[in-house]
Amino acid sequence: MIDHMTILVSDYTRSVKFYLKALGPLGYGMTLELDDVTHPELPYAFFAGLGVGGKADFWLRPSKVVMPTHVAFRAKTRAAVNEFYKEALAAGATSNGPPGLRPVYHENYYAAFVLDFDGYNVEAVCHNPE
Repeated sequence: MIDHMTILVSDYTRSVKFYLKALGPLGYGMTLELDDVTHPELPYAFFAGLGVGGKADFWLRPSKVVMPTHVAFRAKTRAAVNEFYKEALAAGATSNGPPGLRPVYHENYYAAFVLDFDGYNVEAVCHNPE
């Protein structure tokens, strides 16, 4: 089981705002923000920890070099997938696949995909038959 992950972002402030808005429908919020002033022992200037229930599991760190990849967030309902997609587009993402069933994965795989500002393929997926 993966405990947490960090992605590198080219514009820290813009990315924090984007992910807070896009992941809000999935229950995500800012759980911790660290910087080099309050934590000079950190090897990097800033980290934003986003998560559900006070546990940061998705971290953002600014970088001059980013290596976009795919990250999928589990949604409890298909309605949450739809809301993720709507909020992500409103926050500036580009559609990479509207909400819908993807039976090639399994019969109840309901997902939506967006590309963030750095080209990350961000997915919200619900595995429930509702």
